[in-house]
Amino acid sequence: MAVFPSEEWLTTFVDKLNSDQHYAQMAQNWEGDMNFIILPSGKLAEQVNIYLDLWHGKCREAYMMDNLDQQKPPVFTLQATYDNYVRIIKGEIDPMQAMLTRKLNVKGNMAYMLRNVSVVLDFVRCLREVTDTFQ
Repeated sequence: MAVFPSEEWLTTFVDKLNSDQHYAQMAQNWEGDMNFIILPSGKLAEQVNIYLDLWHGKCREAYMMDNLDQQKPPVFTLQATYDNYVRIIKGEIDPMQAMLTRKLNVKGNMAYMLRNVSVVLDFVRCLREVTDTFQ
């Protein structure tokens, strides 16, 4: 598998989201793009910024950004240290608990996220299924 986070990993993850029937069903009403900001910690020396356009169970666009000013603000921004993202991916921290305890900071409509916990959890399931190699 590709190393998290990398361009190759992002392509694999998007392919997973767009081919996973369970995710498509769970996220059929989801509307919202997002930035994932991965702050340096542990083995990650530089910040990584990832954009995902998630719309009705599909990822319409995804890319890594050098500069967050490249785009208009997304509906959601999720920010955490690399180590906390790894802990979420490995299942050491529950993603919703990480949001509520600010180990994963969320900018955007938190009520929308909480109304769509099943979508968030299935998104993380897809993330876990394609990620087993880290920096």
